Parts: sequence; structure tokens; C-alpha cells
Amino acid sequence: MSEMFERLYATVVERRSADPETSYVARLTAKGRVKIAQKLGEEAVETVIAAVAQDKLALVGETADLLFHLSVLLADAGITPADIAAELVRREGVSGLAEKASRKR
Repeated sequence: MSEMFERLYATVVERRSADPETSYVARLTAKGRVKIAQKLGEEAVETVIAAVAQDKLALVGETADLLFHLSVLLADAGITPADIAAELVRREGVSGLAEKASRKR
């Protein structure tokens, strides 16, 4: 999945500067980070609804939408998949409870 996300991210970065008339990524990017984040939130809610409904097919589709919109937000913020991977490596082997407690400082 990591390789697929990296390809998706690269496509998003490439399309950010495309014509908003022909590119959804460019159109969403032109609307700004607040709109991008709002769209990500909508997709997150739709993903949760599909999960609660135990609709596997919808959950797969909504998860794809969620990851796509997350890649748009990350690209807008200048955060790369490598940045996320480095953070996951940093957390590897650390209890989720301990990691969460360390953020409350």
C-alpha cells in the first residue's frame, strides 16, 4: 500500500498546478486548505458510516476517497509520505498508550 500511496501523492502534487477547469485536485487546491480539510472531514465521516453499517464494499470505496483527500491535504501542507513513514518508524515498538501519553506534555 505504501507504494500505491506514494504514486497517488506524486499524482496529486503534479496536478496541484494544473488547470482547475480540468483537474479536481487543482480546483480543490485553489479553494484553500480550509476547504481541503473540510472535504477530508466529510470523507472521514462517510468512512465511519460505512464501517458502522458493516458495508465492506462501501468501506473500501470511502477509504480510498479518504486517502485521496488526505494526500491532497498533505501535499498542500508540504508533508510527504516519507515524513509520515519516518513518524511511524519513530513510533514503532512503542505502546499506543505510552505514545499517546507522551503527547500530553
